[in-house]
Amino acid sequence: MLDDPPLLTVRRNFPRPSPKQIDAFRGMPTAQVVDAMDGRGALDRSIKPQVRPGTALVGPALTAFAYPADNLALLGCLDVLQPGDIVVCATDSYRETALTGDLLAGMLRNAGAVALVTDGAIRDQDGVEAAGLPVWHGGVTPNSPARFGPGSVGLPVTCGGVPVASGDLIVADRDGVVVVPHARIDEVAERVALIREAEAATEAQVKAGMVRPPWLDAVFGTDKVREID
Repeated sequence: MLDDPPLLTVRRNFPRPSPKQIDAFRGMPTAQVVDAMDGRGALDRSIKPQVRPGTALVGPALTAFAYPADNLALLGCLDVLQPGDIVVCATDSYRETALTGDLLAGMLRNAGAVALVTDGAIRDQDGVEAAGLPVWHGGVTPNSPARFGPGSVGLPVTCGGVPVASGDLIVADRDGVVVVPHARIDEVAERVALIREAEAATEAQVKAGMVRPPWLDAVFGTDKVREID
């Protein structure tokens, strides 16, 4: 590295999903969204929800990258985010210091964020919950961060093993967090609608007493299954 990087690199202008695109995913479980993307798109399972039961959110990603043990980038989001954004702050999965506690979580909520997703750690769990900002995080520690940078806001990141760009659509519930790339939002919405319709039909059959799916008969009783004593 020839020169020290700037404390913050910020991109404010990026394409965001339309309200119609966002509404198409409201109420969609993350499992169905993943199914619509061929079984992929969810952040690593180590990122756990700090949310109330029944919490399910959808919104545009505002990305940030905070260097390990620093949270200046997350503070920088306060100057960029728009109401309804879901802040996705990557830390290279550094969890020895907290990325945020209750006060910054409260400021993010006051600025309009509807959730925070990070592969880093948090602290002040009781206060974070009282602040009303749902958080998906990689762990908990009381150790505090610095705020000297460097970092970025609005640039692409990798969080929980998944590439995320500002303007991608985030769908999150107690099962996890799913990233829908901006260019695929309409395609995935159409596929999710079909999957939801099919699952609703199967759910009705299960509630009516179905014991096994019909396609299972095409497996058992054929040479695809070997019975042994």
